[in-house]
Amino acid sequence: MRRYGILSAGFLALALATGCAREKPRYNGIDVTGAAIGPDFRLLDPEGKWRSLSEFRGQYVMLFFGFTQCPDVCPTSLARAAVVRNKLDAEGIRVQVVFVTVDPERDTPQLLREYTKAFDPSFLGLRGDPTLTRETAAAFRIAYEKVPTGKSYTMNHTALTYIFDKQGRPRLAMGHNQTPEQYADDIRTLDRSGS
Repeated sequence: MRRYGILSAGFLALALATGCAREKPRYNGIDVTGAAIGPDFRLLDPEGKWRSLSEFRGQYVMLFFGFTQCPDVCPTSLARAAVVRNKLDAEGIRVQVVFVTVDPERDTPQLLREYTKAFDPSFLGLRGDPTLTRETAAAFRIAYEKVPTGKSYTMNHTALTYIFDKQGRPRLAMGHNQTPEQYADDIRTLDRSGS
């Protein structure tokens, strides 16, 4: 009996020392903590000012790549992001939504400004030239391609939203099929974990 008591005490001490007693947070999205995503970008806002992810330290960032003529995924994602900010109540102001166009050929600065502001005045649309767009998308593991449609074209692209913590680290990849409640819950979980 005494031997099992000593072993049990030893296992408990080991569990506490290795952090087993502390449960890892559970997320609705995919935990990408430590993944080689980004870590930053340098793109132009509609006013012609260079912007970077690092300037949003102290805020959560929801980063999405898309294009303004997207028929469903992009408007749905931005509308959902507006709902997420509202669901977070006063904490919503600590969430910056950034939309990066993968179609700089058509997404002019003025169009990008009008498009993002239609969802929420705080949303920021960013763009680069074709080369910078390609490099930025690759750094954030976003795939996209131009697909001819008669006399015009559309863009196929990765439909996910990254959530970065207040230190600017990529933490979550959220799917297009996830609800605003799931997004908001994951941001609250990050907040409770001190991220």
